[in-house]
Amino acid sequence: MRLTCVAIALCLVFVPAVSSRASAKRYGGPATDQKEKRSRQNDFLIFGTVFTDQGFSLPGAAIRVRRSGEKKVAGEATADRRGEFAVRVPQGAEYEITVAAKGFQDETRKIDAQSGNREDLIFRLRPVSGEKPK
Repeated sequence: MRLTCVAIALCLVFVPAVSSRASAKRYGGPATDQKEKRSRQNDFLIFGTVFTDQGFSLPGAAIRVRRSGEKKVAGEATADRRGEFAVRVPQGAEYEITVAAKGFQDETRKIDAQSGNREDLIFRLRPVSGEKPK
């Protein structure tokens, strides 16, 4: 009788624990072996401001960052109402930053993110010839 009670108690404790791990694994719960999120501690911060050639902020400018020599985009941003943007990328590479806005010529620059942890940039976009900037 005592042995039966111990066996039932163990079943009541052990079986739900095992089944909850199995269901968590099946449905993507906390017990799954997911890739750990990449630490942002060693990221390189690209901070910039976009202006017109007359010195006015240029909100809505599109910023794309990609590793030099690659086509895949490593980060994107849009300039806020003050023309400012920030993009985090992994350290240890050279990147190309392209800033584009409607009615203005695109501007591309290279950034070396192999040393340091931040780069501050200022872009002054010129209007496309023959068009008035809006």
